[in-house]
Amino acid sequence: MDERKKIQANNFYLILAGLFIAALVTSNLIFQKFFSWNAFGIYTFEISVGIIPYPITFLVTDIISELYGKKRANRVVLAGLFASIFTLLIVLIADLSTATEWSPVTDGEFHHVFGVTFIGVGASMAAYLVAQFIDVQLFHFWKRLTKGKHLWLRNNASTFTSQFIDTFTVLFLLCTFGIIDWTYFTSLLINGFLFKIIVALLDTPIIYFIVWQFKKYFGLKGAGAEIPL
Repeated sequence: MDERKKIQANNFYLILAGLFIAALVTSNLIFQKFFSWNAFGIYTFEISVGIIPYPITFLVTDIISELYGKKRANRVVLAGLFASIFTLLIVLIADLSTATEWSPVTDGEFHHVFGVTFIGVGASMAAYLVAQFIDVQLFHFWKRLTKGKHLWLRNNASTFTSQFIDTFTVLFLLCTFGIIDWTYFTSLLINGFLFKIIVALLDTPIIYFIVWQFKKYFGLKGAGAEIPL
């Protein structure tokens, strides 16, 4: 691979990493709002708005795993962790700061929206660490088992498992700390997991298209070939 294509490959990696971190931090900040969605008149979901950007993180790690390998995928997972911790500290400092008399947002209003962010982000980070590392490990397990073939299998098999673990862990911690009542645990677990399965199935053509285009552009030969950086 020539130097120009190496720079392009690095730039694409940075874009994917930026998208991953933005989706992760956003989902942590907006998770307190819940909404209902009637999916094609078949099933009504009641889920947190934080679940909307979160599946993107699994799509991105799968693309990075396929194109750049396990080490680079794990680096993005760690970068997301540090970004979440930094965001948590900033929100905590902002919550402790006293609002001026003319501030459009009062202390009470800010605390009502972001006051439980510390617990929420903490629960999310715990679930995130477990789920994302499991996702990367399972992705490469299936990649080795299928000798680099059947991308749809490793994409969905790794995502389904890690998404269930993530959904279960974060809801368990939020219910344990009293952010969400235990009576909603089962319904939110089912709704959250089903929603993530639908998104994972829908993103399969996307990951196929992106991987195919980049392997073709960078001249990667073989089903399990990765971009050498």
